[in-house]
Amino acid sequence: MDTARITEILTDSVTADLVERQPITQIAYSATDGSPRAVPVGYLLREGTFLFYTVPTSDKVAALRRDPRIALTVDTFPPPCCLLVRGTAELREEDGVPDEYLEASFRTMPQEQHAGFEQQVRSLYDSMVRVIVTPTWVRLNDFERTAPRAVERLIQAKQG
Repeated sequence: MDTARITEILTDSVTADLVERQPITQIAYSATDGSPRAVPVGYLLREGTFLFYTVPTSDKVAALRRDPRIALTVDTFPPPCCLLVRGTAELREEDGVPDEYLEASFRTMPQEQHAGFEQQVRSLYDSMVRVIVTPTWVRLNDFERTAPRAVERLIQAKQG
């Protein structure tokens, strides 16, 4: 998929609304034993890349160092809407607790919990791994303009 099309989808107003409404994405990757994994993470979408943070000793860090291919889904209901992404992950260890980790985490909780959460994580984490997902393929299914490809093919077959 070409980068212009990826950028077009990631900057679409429906995508922006979806990302605003849904602070959690489901990531999928291959574990070090080759088995599939899917886990929820808080994230940010910045300049065409998805960012999330994790503990340096987490299983996903070892797995993504071995195989950086990753998929993620951001979805909401109602109305149904989903952004499907495939890409590659770049990992960078950073000292302390990055502000972007806090920003992503704060999206998942009421404001009155922010200070306590920040104090807790700053006392717990000496470093974190920034995971930067660069999309190589994206699809937005908003069920008004686009739907899953199989559904679109079925509609075309019934009409034609």
